[in-house]
Amino acid sequence: MPYPSQISREEIITTAIAQIATNGVHALSLGRLAKTLGVSTPSLYRHIANKDELLRAVNLATLERLFAKFASVESDLPAREKLAAILNAQRVFAHANPHIYQLAFTTPNNRPDENLLVQMVQPLQESIGEIVGTTHALAALRGAIALVHGFIMLELNDQLRRGGDLSADFQAAIEAYLRGWS
Repeated sequence: MPYPSQISREEIITTAIAQIATNGVHALSLGRLAKTLGVSTPSLYRHIANKDELLRAVNLATLERLFAKFASVESDLPAREKLAAILNAQRVFAHANPHIYQLAFTTPNNRPDENLLVQMVQPLQESIGEIVGTTHALAALRGAIALVHGFIMLELNDQLRRGGDLSADFQAAIEAYLRGWS
């Protein structure tokens, strides 16, 4: 069994993400996590205080990955196309990572630091501000987030079952929303 100092906080978080991605958050336990890492459960406490702190760290890592996807969208696109690409990137990310996506957006007690979240979302607000103006940017951002996240959550939970092309419907909803602000 490795000595506890031979594992890192990052390794713990990465392993927790992998376990959640495979089995869902309900199956995550510090005991299983320690066993996977080859350490005793108490050894994890050298790096994390408790499961809530671990979930906060998982949520932060998830949001960092999501916002990295946003940042990778081509910056030379016209504002509307860039924003549509960012919103599509969120949907793609959610489908590729359904368990950690849902965890990051449905566990208010395990949210990362609020100031950090504001810093992360600021570039997205600036992008939407290019379309609607800075006065309405926050309201438009909130609406876009609600639209996209609501659609994604309904999709992930198999609630949109009346047929049709969900990808086309998602695009149509984004376009209609953005036209509404024009």
